[in-house]
Amino acid sequence: MKPFLLLSVRAEDAAADNEYDSFLTLSGLGEGELRRVRLEQRALGEIDLSEWSGVWLGGGPFNYSDPDELKTPVQRRVEADLHGLLGRMVQADFPFLGACYGIGALGRRLGAPVDRQYGEPVGAVKITLTAPGRQDPLLSGLPAAFDAFTGHKEAVSRLPGQAVLLASSAGCPVQAFRVGANVYATQFHPELDLAGLRTRTEIYKYAGYFDPDQADEILAQAARRDIRWPPAILRGFVARYGRPCAAS
Repeated sequence: MKPFLLLSVRAEDAAADNEYDSFLTLSGLGEGELRRVRLEQRALGEIDLSEWSGVWLGGGPFNYSDPDELKTPVQRRVEADLHGLLGRMVQADFPFLGACYGIGALGRRLGAPVDRQYGEPVGAVKITLTAPGRQDPLLSGLPAAFDAFTGHKEAVSRLPGQAVLLASSAGCPVQAFRVGANVYATQFHPELDLAGLRTRTEIYKYAGYFDPDQADEILAQAARRDIRWPPAILRGFVARYGRPCAAS
């Protein structure tokens, strides 16, 4: 099978490694089947889409809603790299799944507002599929409502005109959408289970996502929720888009 590509923007090694391990484990891929490019460390360069089964983009500390004058050169370069690649993938209707920061990147590329109206605290929320979401080939095996982990300062506040809304939550109207047939984005984290949440809660304890004194209660509440369904999206993505390598 041609490998999948994970694009990461997490500056902390522990967070970046946890994200990679989470995508790898919960998708069911082997290490040789998921490659990673850490965009905070180097420029994206030229990506030949024909070499990949699909592309994933995870979360991270950057926010599109940050004032331009406060963005670092690295953040501006990452945004420019993603702007170009996402344009190519949308045009080609190439398999893509962006999570958290990834939905902001895709939303911004499509001209949607990305702002701080609908931020959600770290923890589990109830995700509700729309009618198109219940019929979507990637999401149709999920229940109409399920728990997922979120934690974000910004969100897409209005659906791009060419997109199909797939899921919402009480605190964030745009939790998932699709463009074309194969380009997806979720505000929630399909790659995050309780173990991963523990790791990221510790790493980002003082990053402004929550009061540090609330960390233990956040994890205690999360442990009481059923987070079995979001990883099914990753497994479904692999099953649907994994492409055989050309015969040599």
